Amino acid sequence: MVVVQEADFDAAALAEALRQRHAGKIGALVSFTGYVRDYAENAPTHTLFLEHYPGMCEREIETLCATACSRWNVHECLVVHRVGELNNTDQIVFVAAAGAHRGDTFRACEFIIDALKTRAPFWKRETLADGKRFWVEQHQSDADKTEQWGLDAAADKT
Repeated sequence: MVVVQEADFDAAALAEALRQRHAGKIGALVSFTGYVRDYAENAPTHTLFLEHYPGMCEREIETLCATACSRWNVHECLVVHRVGELNNTDQIVFVAAAGAHRGDTFRACEFIIDALKTRAPFWKRETLADGKRFWVEQHQSDADKTEQWGLDAAADKT
């Protein structure tokens, strides 16, 4: 399941609902929650504005979840990603995987969050406390992580 929304989310409730959907079938549930943090070194982050390509973004994340389910023994992957204007320390993304064993489940969750950073069409504009605004550029380390999973970070997203 993939949801892109402006509203905040309840990570504990999302994890519990995932657990309940697969009660008795899973031995592990791994989740990751990402938060807005200071990106700039010179001034604190005031807000982070996330834009996305509606429709295409969800399809790309669904493809990543399907890839994770086919590579590892997991029953379901869940991604909730926020868009719009977020304040420093707000939740941005929730990624979870539910599977039979912890190893596969950890790998599936890590794969999704790594690939999400380079494959899903999101754009981030940061506004600092001093009013300076700029678009956040992709880090080479994120591209390298995606490539380690056997995906090309620069691949066409269409």
